[in-house]
Amino acid sequence: MTIFLLLGCSKTSISEENYHYNIPYGTILLIYGGQDHEEYLGKINASKYDSESIWNEYGKYGNRYNSKSIWNEYGTYGSKYNNHSPFNDYASNPPILVDKNGKFYGYFTSNKYKSKRANLKLIDIICDNHKAISKNVSEWYDKIF
Repeated sequence: MTIFLLLGCSKTSISEENYHYNIPYGTILLIYGGQDHEEYLGKINASKYDSESIWNEYGKYGNRYNSKSIWNEYGTYGSKYNNHSPFNDYASNPPILVDKNGKFYGYFTSNKYKSKRANLKLIDIICDNHKAISKNVSEWYDKIF
């Protein structure tokens, strides 16, 4: 499967064959969701002061009331029932994690049976605690990082 993302102004091809298990130190991972993974959902491992971080509760992607936030339990990407949500244990089309160059690091999902699920401790922590995290994103950032 090949996935195309809009990074900046150019379309970048992401191939699952180039799946990476190890994240180089300092690499920030970006979350993309939606049917064709073209919906930008923020940065998963950025500082809570970064405006695009899912850990910035005052930013677009960290605010639990924003429709693009994974912390919005009533939104597409925060619902445990939506096929595009990382928190649906049966999702077949969850968000993906890529770096700024388009390298694929796996699917961001609580679905433990999803092929090429991101093999990251951070994913397990977020998926196992997403309801609690959504209520106090900043406090959880301080616990995790």
